[in-house]
Amino acid sequence: MNLLNSQLSSLAKKAARPLAGVVTALLFLCLMPGLVHAQTFQYTNTTDSAVGGITGTNACSVSAAFQRDFVVTDDFVVDDVDFGLLFAHANRGDVASFLQSPAGNFVRVMTRTGGGADNFNVFLDDQAATSVDGHFANDTATAATTVPPYQRTFIPNQGLNAGFAGQSSFGTWTLFICDFANNGIDGQFFQADLFLTPATGVADLSLNKAVASGSPSSAVYTLSVTNSSGSDLTASGVQVLDILPAGVTLTGASGTGTYNSGTGIWDIGLSIAPGDTVSIDLNVDITAGSGTTIVNNAEIIASSAPDPDSTPNNAATGEDDFDSISFTVGGRFPGIPPNINGICAAAGAGITTLDWNNLAAGESWASGSPAESFTVGNLGLVDFAVATEGTFNAPLALTLDNNGGLGSAGLSLFQSIEYTNINQVTTTTVTLPTAVPGVQFTIFDVDFAINDFADRLQITGSFNGGPPVNATLTNGQVNFILGNEAIGDGGADGTSDDGNVTATFSTPIDTITIVYGNHTTAPADPDGQAISIHDFNFCTPQATLSVTKMSQVISDPVNGSSDPKAIPGAIVQYCILISNAGSADAALINATDTIPGNVTYIADSMRSGSNCGSAVTVEDDDATGADESDPFGSSISGTDLTALAASLGPSEGYALVFQVIID
Repeated sequence: MNLLNSQLSSLAKKAARPLAGVVTALLFLCLMPGLVHAQTFQYTNTTDSAVGGITGTNACSVSAAFQRDFVVTDDFVVDDVDFGLLFAHANRGDVASFLQSPAGNFVRVMTRTGGGADNFNVFLDDQAATSVDGHFANDTATAATTVPPYQRTFIPNQGLNAGFAGQSSFGTWTLFICDFANNGIDGQFFQADLFLTPATGVADLSLNKAVASGSPSSAVYTLSVTNSSGSDLTASGVQVLDILPAGVTLTGASGTGTYNSGTGIWDIGLSIAPGDTVSIDLNVDITAGSGTTIVNNAEIIASSAPDPDSTPNNAATGEDDFDSISFTVGGRFPGIPPNINGICAAAGAGITTLDWNNLAAGESWASGSPAESFTVGNLGLVDFAVATEGTFNAPLALTLDNNGGLGSAGLSLFQSIEYTNINQVTTTTVTLPTAVPGVQFTIFDVDFAINDFADRLQITGSFNGGPPVNATLTNGQVNFILGNEAIGDGGADGTSDDGNVTATFSTPIDTITIVYGNHTTAPADPDGQAISIHDFNFCTPQATLSVTKMSQVISDPVNGSSDPKAIPGAIVQYCILISNAGSADAALINATDTIPGNVTYIADSMRSGSNCGSAVTVEDDDATGADESDPFGSSISGTDLTALAASLGPSEGYALVFQVIID
């Protein structure tokens, strides 16, 4: 089929250059002033071609054209399509490109534009100001070029929305690039980005199911439904089907909504706004015999809003609206970790994540490096340092060797270590740029092998250099918790969640220390053993300022400084104390106080310090000079007194002391 000469209908809206050779899918919010925001899904192909991979053929057919695919697993009706394209070519006028949807429709993105101009680094948007047909400037396109943002924005040769709006997103979208001139001038593909916006808003719901033991003969199933913070819509009419399996009998339910034991339907009742989580506990008696494995499946079966990555009530086990949990009667139950959403919400904070699968551009853990730093949004640069008393069997690196049952989403910091005695340890220190109100992360493969090793994990935190803060540790199937230690006493495969341990801090910390070694049940000379440190969820740092004002009569004309009274002529000393009880730095603090009319300010009486008792640094009355930044400042104008602090860190304070005479 000749793409150039065929009359192809146009279809089609919205894509960063991650690791080469990878197709990625991202989700973000497109914010437009005055408009309701809509979720836009980004699909990126960064599989570079060989040099000269875009080769002249004197024709443009499906079989001869250069091709790159975008496999879209999200299923929604498309409303808007944008496309970004980056390739090198010394004579761009030889080249045309086309986009094909899963339905088979083609749109001509650009057709031999620019004459003899070099390269193509363009974002194509139907709402742009000018057409790509008028693009005659040279573009920048090399293997090191980072996009988005793209160098230029134009209207595509044919309308993307006209060609693709109304179609399903699901399936394989294909880019074709044709070089019509067989003149020895060939090009190289670097990246393409497909951006798709749903026709309606979405509520991205996910279901989580956990089980914990109440006693040897009872258990508690916890069902939780979360509406992603990136969702557009509040979901209502949400129902979950959880038919309890044989071997357990319901004794009661508590939490959000109602559970019908006859139908197995949890009717949530309440609407679930973006970022919210609702849950219910199902209490059961265990009636099955010891050694019986009980499997319980649950799925979201109804919702008022479309979901971009799952379909209610379709029994698809790979979607995030389905979850399954199992336990063996008489065995150990994995624990249920504290709800990090609730911890952060109680601190008035959101959640920011260090996701090893989605690091900031240009960041990675260099193989074998003992220390690296990573950028975390709304937090800053987080530093990691790893020191071992043993020997690394494999270089420190981000791998999937232990994935905690998460598959490709389980990329984590792999620590494989050979110890020669059970007292040796490996210490990982995580230093935060500022304190956070709470943290949660999971460590994979904390387990045991007889006559081999016995994993022992100790996790503590600290705040402002204070005493150690113990983490709350949640056990997996093959380990148990003793204080702030997790100890392996059973075997786990590195690709299962049996050896997972979750660490949770619910009070402010700015440093995390992870000590990994052996329990006393290990042999004197342990063999090689390994753990992996997975993603971190941080409660976003918050500054919490408070102001306290105190007064004290210093002297009076009758009693002097001995038992002075607040009478005319008495000297009163005030202290204004500004404190930061939060976990983030507060900057540019400016507090004002108006002196009442029945007192007179005593000139040059202001003093500053970190608290009322230590406020001895002299502050003059004007707003200039070195005393304004040492590190605090103050001034008075008329009866208005101003106190300034460039910054206050967590648990820091600024006190301003001054004196007045009672008129």
